[in-house]
Parts: sequence; C-alpha cells; structure tokens
Amino acid sequence: MAYIEPSEFVTKMVDSGEQKVYMSSKDTLIRAFMAGAILGLAAMFAITVTINTGSPLLGAVLFPVGFIMLYLMKFDLLTGVFTLVPLAWLDKRTGVTIQQVLRNWGLVFVGNFAGALTVAFFMSFVLTYGYSVDGGEIAAKVGNIGESRTLGYQSHGVAGWLTIFVRGILCNWMVSMGVVGAMISTSAGSKMAAMWMPVMLFFYMGFEHSIVNMFLFPFAMIMGGDFSVADYMLWNELPTALGNLVGGFLLVGLPLYLTHVRTSPARRLA
Repeated sequence: MAYIEPSEFVTKMVDSGEQKVYMSSKDTLIRAFMAGAILGLAAMFAITVTINTGSPLLGAVLFPVGFIMLYLMKFDLLTGVFTLVPLAWLDKRTGVTIQQVLRNWGLVFVGNFAGALTVAFFMSFVLTYGYSVDGGEIAAKVGNIGESRTLGYQSHGVAGWLTIFVRGILCNWMVSMGVVGAMISTSAGSKMAAMWMPVMLFFYMGFEHSIVNMFLFPFAMIMGGDFSVADYMLWNELPTALGNLVGGFLLVGLPLYLTHVRTSPARRLA
C-alpha cells in the first residue's frame, strides 16, 4: 500500500474540487448520469441479495461494489461534490465562486437524478415483463420502503423531518470517509478496501443517501407505492440532500482542510 500523508491527500481533495468546477457541463452531466445509474443498480442488487438470502448484512456487504465501480471510473455523486467542491472556494482558488459551486451541484443533481430514474424504469420494465405482470416480492419490498420512508417520517411531523436530516448527515459522513479514504493510497486494491467499510456501514444502518433514494423512491412509485412526488421530495429527498451536505462538508471536508491545509503554528513551550 503506497500510503499518502494527510497533508498531501487533503491538498488533492482541494485540487479535485477545483477540477470539478472547471469541468465542462457535458462532462459533468455524463459523469453524474453514470454515477446515478450505477448506484441505482447497486441498490437494486443489494435489495435482491437481501430478499433472496434473508440476510440484510450480506446485502450491505455487497452494496459497495457499485460505489467502488463509479469511483474508479471518476464518475461524480452529489454526496462527493458536497464534500470536495466547497474546499476549492475556501482555498480561494482562481475563478471558484459560490455561483460556480452551486452550478456544479445543480448539474450533478440533475445528472444523478436522470441516471437513477433511467435505471428505475429499466428495472421496473424487467421485473414486470413490460408492465404486463406483477413485480413480485422485490417490487413489493421496495414499495414498502418508499412508503415507510416518506409517509412514515411524515407521521412524526417535524421530528420525522429532522430524523431524515440527521440520517442524511450520518450517511454522508460515512460515504465521504470512503471518498477521502480512497485518496490515501495510489493502490487500486487499497482504495477499494478504504471505500468498502464506511459505505457498507451506512447501507446496513439504513442511513439516507440522496442518490440511492433518487432510484428507490421513483421505482417504488412506478411499482405502485402509495405516496406522491411531493411526499417524496418534502419528506425524503430534500432533508436527505441537506443532511448529506452537512455531513460531507462539516464532518469530513472542513475538518480535514482546517487541520491539514490551514494548520496552525505549533505551540511554544517554555
């Protein structure tokens, strides 16, 4: 394992954030579309494994396969750019403004959503033979997830909304640790190992990931889940995305930047 010191890989995080701001709209959208599509398929894979084996742990153990694939291809998730792109603004990189940060987040959101939605339609078509038969146990399971994680939260009012928000924070704390962990080595095997554990943890714990949900909830609605687009946006996607932003930036990107790039002078002892 070729270990990279934190002061070096945190600088790489800032460089990566700057590169994403300067990336063309076409490339940003393509990379975000592919990331959303692959993560949606990985979520479907993990749910299928869970149902067929009766083991949620095994589904969580295998889910990071999708995350690793998209990371190695340098595709972009909203959760990742929440963590990396603001660092380039904090570091006062040339041309990186708040407007450019928001532009990147907006394009990645649109690309992730389009990719996840495409896979949702593909999988619903496959499971129902072109919507001619019932979707079976897997469709029923995902439909139940969609209802419990929208209407279920709604039934608790403000406390339910805050619960989603905190679950979003916890999720991207772990996911971004996986993103950052992959930067501590130049070895592909070590990058995979560093990503695996935190991503497995978030999936098994049922934390809320805005891009996984871009697949799960539209898929659940297509398969007959009894909730609306407004329910999904207000009682899941919006608080999840905000929680992901806080978790990725405040608990991962910012602390690493403040202590490894903006390091304070050492104390003087008498």
